[in-house]
Amino acid sequence: MHEIEMKPSPKVSIEFDGQTLQANEGETVAAALLRQTHLDFRTTPVTGTSRGPFCMMGVCFDCLVEIDGAPNKQACMTYVEDGMRVKRQLGAGDTGVFLSDEEDTQ
Repeated sequence: MHEIEMKPSPKVSIEFDGQTLQANEGETVAAALLRQTHLDFRTTPVTGTSRGPFCMMGVCFDCLVEIDGAPNKQACMTYVEDGMRVKRQLGAGDTGVFLSDEEDTQ
């Protein structure tokens, strides 16, 4: 049997919903969060149902999060960076798109 040698990778600090986490340099946000058992990354705009990564290759968009204040970022396609602030995305994010027939009164 062939053994695979795993070398420890450098660590970076990221923040997820206010909690500081250690992530491996070179891994995606989704991989870092899943490795630490964070499974719910967002809620759906209509029903508020929890969603998390499904395809891990940028196709399904179930891993959308807010990164450093920018909504709708794919966690599976974004690499961690030291000091990155990640938040669970609630609904459609701040896109300026309204999902009802009512006008925006703000």
